[in-house]
This record gives sequence, structure tokens and C-alpha cells, in this order.
Amino acid sequence: MNETYIMPDYEIVRNAERCVRCMACVRLCANGAHIFDEKRGVLTADDSKCVNCHYCVANCPTKAIKIVRSDHCFKPSANYTEDVIKDIYRQADTGGVLLSSMGTTKSYPVYWDKMLVNASQVTNPPIDPLREPMEIRTFLGKKPETVKYRADGRLEAETHPNLMLKTPIMFSAMSYGSISKNAHIALARAAEELGTFYNTGEGGLHEDLYQYGANTIVQVASGRFGVHPAYLNAGAAIEIKMGQGAKPGIGGHLPGSKIGEDVSRTRMIPKGTDAISPAPHHDIYSIEDLRQLVFGLKEATDYKKPVIVKIAAVHNIAAIASGIARSGADIIAIDGFRGGTGAAPTRIRDNVGIPIELALAAVDTRLRDEGIRGRVGLVAGGSVRSSADVVKAIALGADAVYIATPALLAMGCHLCRSCHGGKCNWGIATQSPELVARLDPDVARERLVNLVTAWSREIMEMMGGMGINSIEALRGNRLMLRGIGLTQKELDVLGIRHAGE
Repeated sequence: MNETYIMPDYEIVRNAERCVRCMACVRLCANGAHIFDEKRGVLTADDSKCVNCHYCVANCPTKAIKIVRSDHCFKPSANYTEDVIKDIYRQADTGGVLLSSMGTTKSYPVYWDKMLVNASQVTNPPIDPLREPMEIRTFLGKKPETVKYRADGRLEAETHPNLMLKTPIMFSAMSYGSISKNAHIALARAAEELGTFYNTGEGGLHEDLYQYGANTIVQVASGRFGVHPAYLNAGAAIEIKMGQGAKPGIGGHLPGSKIGEDVSRTRMIPKGTDAISPAPHHDIYSIEDLRQLVFGLKEATDYKKPVIVKIAAVHNIAAIASGIARSGADIIAIDGFRGGTGAAPTRIRDNVGIPIELALAAVDTRLRDEGIRGRVGLVAGGSVRSSADVVKAIALGADAVYIATPALLAMGCHLCRSCHGGKCNWGIATQSPELVARLDPDVARERLVNLVTAWSREIMEMMGGMGINSIEALRGNRLMLRGIGLTQKELDVLGIRHAGE
């Protein structure tokens, strides 16, 4: 049987009257979707190579190009949808595992959109953030468990290493290799300007970025790429990656085509070889094992830096978090299943894990019930899309949030979900020098700063409407949330009341 031809999902439409045949589309498309037929003197397109990244659309000087969804269709079926049929054809052709980038495209419930924020009006009046103090700083790490006073009456409090964030928003882990050096520079500079942090991901820290160490979280994953004493001491905190929301129970894989000279040196692996992180840490099979790594990292950094443990949101997340809180970790980062990724098996991305909203609420409840909530900070990530999501996450119990996809979008990403191919036309998810050069790190930094600044202002506006003037007063304050269109079980897990109650 011959390979089954699958019609492209998108078609390139060119307006012949507007097109001046400047060839910009041919030169700029990294995927080779635009072709100039020299014999006929016409521009054509190979729609099968189009990933709908819009780079040609944005750079066409006469706006002669648009990308449209193909109207080719299969017979309608509620069970065997077009996507299911195409996936079966692809696997029958290749015998391979399907790979996908970014978050799931499935229409699972988005619980952020099923929660409304309560407001104050009379008995607890709102606050005007333009005229009254509004505190959105937050501290991540262990909180003092006891308060004592010295003989002279002064406060004596147990202190632990903490991260101080001027806004409760951080840039999540995206490794050098999966994204470009220019993208990492933009994230680092934006974090420094905003007074927050960005995460190196599991790819180590490029030598040019050590200068931003005060705003850097360095990650230790199962592959231990780029991990050495100077790296650990370069950052403000260390994150142990146990799991990732888009692919719980699955390790990392960066193709050798992305391992150039700089990435090779930074990750400390041979040039051109695949970088594979095992699914488990082969020295961690229990909370006791995790505790050894936590304190090993603390010992290596003279107990001056908080240690974060990042886990994927799964069904027994509350019990896992309880163990981590007792392991000596200072912060727990929870990554929900709608989170983005550079590459993941499609079936894992779309079917494994649980939403961050339910996981976060379950963890906060469990830690409070056990009286250990103050032992750890909580960071939520995995499809935090707006300032409203941030406010709801904090009300559910988070101290701060991680964002990644919104940061990529701010830098120019068009969510074409082809990161794993390494041909990002916007210079973000690529290591090709000519493509990387398309992303100006200073412009990207400015756009990142603008995004987080706008969100921070909206957070203050929403807090003011609730009659709350500090993040601390919002954290875990589920009375300020109301559900709509949720079952009683969902309301119970989230720990909120239905609208109207």
C-alpha cells in the first residue's frame, strides 16, 4: 500500500493584483513553503510545508498573502474526527510516535474561565490603586514557624532563604537549545528590569547570562545538563525538575540538530548529539532520595539559596506535595497539563495529567490541613494566560505564578506549534543563526516588560475591586472566588462556592 496523501491543514493564498514578486516570502520562509518557478516566472506555494506561523504575512510589503484553513474535509463523524483519521494515517505511514509542540489543543474545561472574582462595594469598600498603597510584592520560600521575643522585647524570627518578587509573575523554564540565545537574553533582561525571575530550564546557563544571576533560577533535571558548582551558585535559586505538565512521566529530548557549538558547551555534551533526559532521576525513587538531593544542593550553595521542586499536576498531587514539603524543599512549583512544551508525544500531551486549577487547590488544602503550608512557597504554572488567571491562582493558594507561552507570544510567537522542527521563523524556538538573528533581544525585552507591567496593573485593579491591598491578603482567600457552571464535586475540590451563594 502506498503512503496515504494527507491534504495540508492550511493553504497559502496570494493576491495576484497586490503581489509585486519581491521574493521576500521565498527568502524569509524557513520551511520552504514559498517557491518561485523560474520557467514560468510565477510564485507558487507548497502548502504541505506551511506551519501557519504568519511570518510571510507579517513581512509581505503589499499585504498580498494570507493563510486560510483548508476546506478539504472527510465525511463528518463525531467519533472519527478529521484529526483522528489524519493521526492514524501518519502513524500507518511512518510507524513513529507523534510529536507536538506547545499545549494541548483539546477542548478540556478551562477552570479559570469557570471562576468569577468577587467584588466589594459597601460593607468592605473597594480600594483605589491609583491613590492608595497596593502591595503586590511577594516572598517565595519557607516562612517562620514560630515567633519569639528577646529579653529586650525585640522580635526574634527564624529566617530562611527567600526570593523577593516585585510582582507575583515569573518566567517559566525554557531551556537554551529549545529556545534561542536571543530569547534567553530577552527573558533575563526583562526579569532584571521587572524585579522578578526567569528559569534556565534544563539546558544550563550560557556564559553571557551569568551577569543576570540575581534574577535567574537554575534548573537541575534528570540529564544534569550544564550542572556544575559555578552554575548552581550563579542563580538566586535552584529548581529540581521532577516533572513537566505537558508530559508527566516523560523525559526531555532535544534533537542533535539543535546542539550547535554554544549549546554543546553550555550543556556539556558533544556537538550534534541528541540530548536525552531520562524520565526519572535515577537517584530519586522516594521522598528520602529527594531529600538527599535537596540538601546536597543546599550544601553546594552554602545554604544561601532556596530550592524549588517542580512537579507535574497528576491525580495524587496533594500527597506528593506533602512529601516534598517535608523533604526540606523551600518552594513547590506545580505545572498543569495544559502547559506548553518544545516537544512532547502528542498522546501524552493531550491525555496525561490534570488541570492546574484543581491541582493547586488540592495541594493548598492538603498543606493547610496538615499545618505545613508555611513550610513551602507554592508556584502555579501551565496555562496561566492573563492577569485574571494570576489573581484566581493566588486566591486558590499560590504565592506566585510561572508564565511561558504568554512570554513567547509577547516576543512574537504565533503559536504555530512546530517548535520541535527547529525552524522557527520568529527566531525563538530555533538555533539556526540566520533565524535567531530575527529576534531582537532588546525589542523582545521591552515587549516582555510591557506585558508583565500591564498584568501587574490589572492585578492591582482587581485587588482594589475586592477591597484587598496586598498579595498576602489575597493568597488562599477562596471566599473571593465564585464558580459558575461547575458540578458540586468540582466546587468542593476548588474549595469555592457557586455564584449566587
